[in-house]
Amino acid sequence: MIRDLDKSPHVGIVTLNWNQLHDTTVCLSSLGRLEYPSFEVVLVDNGSVDGSPGLIRQRFPGITVIENGRNLGFAAGNNVGIAELIRRGADYVLLLNNDTEVAPNFLRVLVEAAESIPAAGILGPTVFYFDPPDVIWSAGGSIDRYGRPRHLEVDRRDAGTLEPVREVDYVTGCAMLVKKDVIDRVGVLNERFFMYFEESEWCARARKAGFRVVHVSGARIWHKIAPSARAQSCRYLYLMARNRLLYLQCCHASPWIVAIAALDLLRTAASWRLRRRHKDKRALSGALVRGVRDYALGHLGAPPARL
Repeated sequence: MIRDLDKSPHVGIVTLNWNQLHDTTVCLSSLGRLEYPSFEVVLVDNGSVDGSPGLIRQRFPGITVIENGRNLGFAAGNNVGIAELIRRGADYVLLLNNDTEVAPNFLRVLVEAAESIPAAGILGPTVFYFDPPDVIWSAGGSIDRYGRPRHLEVDRRDAGTLEPVREVDYVTGCAMLVKKDVIDRVGVLNERFFMYFEESEWCARARKAGFRVVHVSGARIWHKIAPSARAQSCRYLYLMARNRLLYLQCCHASPWIVAIAALDLLRTAASWRLRRRHKDKRALSGALVRGVRDYALGHLGAPPARL
């Protein structure tokens, strides 16, 4: 899937797949309806065993499929695609989750904003839940000094009142447009995170280098995400705990700040374990404790097979 019909900046799109053939094909089909004239798609497969790489090649012959052979995680998997697209001369790289669908004008609106704001290095769209489709999941994000992230406008219905462009601390890795200059200056995603917090740390590096990170409200996508399922996932909670501390370290927070964040996580784990009102979370408390422990021991990258 390559389109290059004028002198518009060329955008390389990276999408990861891991045993999600249906979601991935729906996402790729929505990319085929983009109005933007100059883009190509690289599908990076992280070791799927459902036959999806071959089936995707058959259905989308214009897409480049790269097979990693194993699950490298979000950061390393995307870095494979980023490296290929930079080698091919992309002016921008767009990371896009495979469980999304995009509006036809989504990429055009993002690139127009990027071109009109020279200092903008990383840009993100308004991300809606797939169901209900008018409720916002993320309109950029903020992150406090203790590494606690917060999606802006989360769970609010779109009332058409968002600023057209707003500077934010980070945009979600679900969909982020990155100028080649950023990659040249600050590098790619930090693979020690494996997944979660890597996009926040990338945005922090870009901001430190003088780039702006902005949310573009007129660019819209829909994300098939179930927050309740994440909240019950030991793997998710482990990675969010461990990587929150790693994020602070990478951003050169003082040891006291990192220690306070670790104590905050351990206090939450204790509350889940001991308080009756959190009895549905008792089995999850160990994931937070292990996340803190593994950060302290330097066990980073891929999470343990069993949590």
